[in-house]
Amino acid sequence: MGWLFLKVLFLGVTFLGCLYPLVDFCPGGETRGQKPNFVIILADDMGWGDLGANWDTETKDTANLDKMAAEGMRFVDFHAAASTCSPSRASLLTGRLGLRNGVTHNFAVTSVGGLPLNETTLAEVLQQAGYVTGMIGKWHLGHHGPYHPNFRGFDYYFGIPYSHDMGCTDTPGYNHPPCPACPRGDRPSRSLERDCYTDVALPLYENLNIVEQPVNLSSLAHKYAEKAIQFIQNASASGRPFLLYMGLAHMHVPISRTQLSADARGRRPYGAGLREMDSLVGQIKDKVDRTAKENTFLWFTGDNGPWAQKCELAGSVGPFTGLWQTHQGGSPAKQTTWEGGHRVPALAYWPGRVPVNVTSTALLSVLDIFPTVVALAGASLPQDRHFDGLDASEVLFGWSQTGHRAEPKPVMGTSDRSSIMSLPLFLTWKMMLQKLCL
Repeated sequence: MGWLFLKVLFLGVTFLGCLYPLVDFCPGGETRGQKPNFVIILADDMGWGDLGANWDTETKDTANLDKMAAEGMRFVDFHAAASTCSPSRASLLTGRLGLRNGVTHNFAVTSVGGLPLNETTLAEVLQQAGYVTGMIGKWHLGHHGPYHPNFRGFDYYFGIPYSHDMGCTDTPGYNHPPCPACPRGDRPSRSLERDCYTDVALPLYENLNIVEQPVNLSSLAHKYAEKAIQFIQNASASGRPFLLYMGLAHMHVPISRTQLSADARGRRPYGAGLREMDSLVGQIKDKVDRTAKENTFLWFTGDNGPWAQKCELAGSVGPFTGLWQTHQGGSPAKQTTWEGGHRVPALAYWPGRVPVNVTSTALLSVLDIFPTVVALAGASLPQDRHFDGLDASEVLFGWSQTGHRAEPKPVMGTSDRSSIMSLPLFLTWKMMLQKLCL
């Protein structure tokens, strides 16, 4: 009987060997050769502590984002590439620090330039790989001529060219100091107030056309959600993979008045704004789940920390309060290199690929989005430049907890944990400066 057993075993192994090439070993059952879709949502001036899953467990202003964290991966050591709008967005779209890509300051309403034309954007790379590409929301990387999103790799664009406090509107909201309404007809121009462009009405673009000016801020979130859902639907119907990049107006000031009336319990303006943003993200996630849930990677993060000068209209840095810095009359938030200025909330969601309810302590950055997305799309990085991010796929799929590697320097002369946590992030910035010297 021994020879019969060996014969059966041999035939069985041979049969399994014939089937081996037919087995799909792609994680999560992904269809071989099918490229994933990407939805990248970038909040504006949102604090690390604004995300309920990170810090604030009482107000419940981010129910949809908290649900996304429970269904995906939450990053607690994730950093913007800069502490202001334009440099951070330029780094996301190029995978390169501002000293490399040429964007080190915010662009103004009067700026005639933008993200240098010799930089290759993430949208351009994926466009060449067969993707349908769309951008909805705040651009802030130059809006004249060739700097417009439609000429930087995006097939579709709907949004505003810069921050929504950079241009007067008829509903100025709760900005401090407030920008007056736009001049009408033959009325004389008013004197320019601090932080206000009183003579330039904020435009809303759809591709190359201005469809509304001044933009109605009270309906902007609804329009963004509507256009995002429409783009996902149309792109999915085309049979091609898609990239949707959304630059939200939240949580930048002004915070529109409708956000107050939407909350009957009289929540403060910032909390009401968080709820509106959370609802917008929830609508996009629901559309992804209904349309292409198993093959769409959704990445949510922020461009920098909260705008502390706006007082009650600014978000929370969580535990990164910068006690030493604030005692000296400074701020640990936006526009600084202290942790509250660049440590931002971040979530990854991809059912079947990204593990559920995982908190990652890996040191990662907005700079990592470019190389990670390019790798997952099966595309190639441009070979003629240096990239400052890394492919974080192993972290995303739960195979590793290691992101960037750097050795923190010990803090001398203090035992105050909050002071240590608020010191400039040597882990990130020293590492990035070292790269620039290579």
